[in-house]
Amino acid sequence: MLAPVVLFVYNRPFHTQQTLLALSQNDWATQSTLIIYADGAKNKDSEAKVAEVRQLIRQRQWCKEVIIRESEVNKGLTKAILEGVTEVINEYGKAIVLEDDLVTAKGFLKYMNEALDFYENTPQVMHISGYMFPIRQQLPNDTVFYQSTSCWSWATWKDRWQHLRTDAQWLYDELIRTHKMYRFDLDGSNQFKSQLEMNISGRRSTWAIKWEASVHLLGGLCLHPTQTMVRNIGHDGSGSSFDFSGQLHTQNLRTYTRIEPIPLEESTVLRERMKLYYALDGDLRPKKMMWFYFKKYTIHLLPTFLIKAIKKLLRKN
Repeated sequence: MLAPVVLFVYNRPFHTQQTLLALSQNDWATQSTLIIYADGAKNKDSEAKVAEVRQLIRQRQWCKEVIIRESEVNKGLTKAILEGVTEVINEYGKAIVLEDDLVTAKGFLKYMNEALDFYENTPQVMHISGYMFPIRQQLPNDTVFYQSTSCWSWATWKDRWQHLRTDAQWLYDELIRTHKMYRFDLDGSNQFKSQLEMNISGRRSTWAIKWEASVHLLGGLCLHPTQTMVRNIGHDGSGSSFDFSGQLHTQNLRTYTRIEPIPLEESTVLRERMKLYYALDGDLRPKKMMWFYFKKYTIHLLPTFLIKAIKKLLRKN
């Protein structure tokens, strides 16, 4: 049985339409069940857009079966996802999860379902992702294991999802107690630890970092395609976050990803590449990387006048 697709929508009709059109063009869409969770309006200003989205999701038979579950109140994304995914996964045993700003490749559903079937009896694999960062790095297979539970299209099973802990303070303390915080934080890159801290302080309320920490504490693996199968079109100020790098959502999509046996361990090559990716804010152009490594390993040995001359030369080139 194919996994149901769970889609969370709110008040972005254009983005929702692009997501649904791409999903309907997937090779396995006509065999899939789509469950749409439509959140309620937060205030009077959002009522019109919410109504427009609710009309849009009824315009077509986007998949073999479409089930719509509307909320009369505004839950917010975090609560909506936690409740919706739990509800569906308890009913079906597995789920593929999308939000209203994700455009998928034609082979996305095939890849996700084949990965769910392939790793169903491998408990160490806790998360399947459809997204891969633009890392500019050749990897040997179509798929790779990496610690991140990227939330830009993902899937999991009921027996893995039950390990989710939503108490950010408990997760933080447990990572410290088990001496796993440094590795969880991508060797001190401060990409993930800071997100937990913001949830603890109340500056943010997000679900994804809690799932990532829950998986990490159990030593779970996350499968990713080595080239992305999804594009995020929502980082334009219309949603709840804003992207620092256009590279994140302008990549070409791979139409097919082969599922085959690979070592059950995180790729050290990808891990090192992601550390560099975050250090350079996603800008992995050769000149930028060359200057980064130059500064890291050489700059402290050179006099100031020579550093200025090298900078000037790099700018000219």
